[in-house]
Amino acid sequence: MKDPRIGEAAAAPPLDGPLLDGDGPIADSRNDFAGDFRGPARPSGDGSPHGLHPHDAYLRPGRIPHIWCDGCGLGTSLTGFIEGVLRSGIPWERVAVVSGIGCTGRAAGYLSLDGYHTTHGRPIPFATGLSLAKPDMRVVVYSGDGDLFAIGGNHFIHAARRNADLLVYCVNNFNYAMTGGQMGPTTPGGAWTSTSPAGHVEKPFNLVHMAVAAGATYVARWTTLHVRQLMEGVSEAMGMRGFRFIEVISPCPTCFGRKNDLGRGLDTMKAYRDRTTILHGADPADGAIGLDGRFVVGTFLNAPRPTFGELYGAMASGAAPAAGGEE
Repeated sequence: MKDPRIGEAAAAPPLDGPLLDGDGPIADSRNDFAGDFRGPARPSGDGSPHGLHPHDAYLRPGRIPHIWCDGCGLGTSLTGFIEGVLRSGIPWERVAVVSGIGCTGRAAGYLSLDGYHTTHGRPIPFATGLSLAKPDMRVVVYSGDGDLFAIGGNHFIHAARRNADLLVYCVNNFNYAMTGGQMGPTTPGGAWTSTSPAGHVEKPFNLVHMAVAAGATYVARWTTLHVRQLMEGVSEAMGMRGFRFIEVISPCPTCFGRKNDLGRGLDTMKAYRDRTTILHGADPADGAIGLDGRFVVGTFLNAPRPTFGELYGAMASGAAPAAGGEE
């Protein structure tokens, strides 16, 4: 049975029609697309089409092909995000994406919407300010495990505690891939990386447990194999307010996979099939991910409460509820 919370997917943008406006390429402007940005395939900077993907109209011309490696899951995470937003019914022009530094952080530059590529570890405070200044926008932080949970870790826990009105979309590939595959805050124990050549000895963060403990109102985890569930999760989260967190487990065959004999990207996808258990409402404390063994995916929490912006506005008007509406 179809989940009644999930809307119908938007029709793919037409791929026929003129590619050029007069004698020159169509300008890189949202005004080229009436309202929902769907239109003909757009040219790159040299005037040639940059691809025939159904989501071309949602990507910036001239920025494709992307820089991501063969077998990486970031392209799948991007497709899941775009389709989830379209299913949510939120107008594309009312969405803003803020990214930090790293492979995942390139997403803000690829998406044809209001995007900000901020400094390392700082997308959440930047996005918090944007959300407070423009409460009519749906603000998404789209970044990686290292950016969000190492240098950006304190920003994450305090934004969750405040219940800032953000969707944090974290692609977790267990290492700092862009800079050579160093160990990071989610690297499983025993894993080999360029900075743990004898095996990683530190205990990694359990991101879903951290998000719930810090105060997030919606917490889910999927892998890039579970792309349909990921689309539905994005759609559900986009329709909510408050601090929402989606973790996307993704292959990194070039760095993490190669060093740990995990094979190519397809091999990692097969491992996701064999190692995952879909269990909604699971205890996030049981959400740890090791180098081998099974791990849980699904929706861990869906418990809305007043947002930071709502409480701040109520306080300014003299009608604030006590302590954020909590005990």
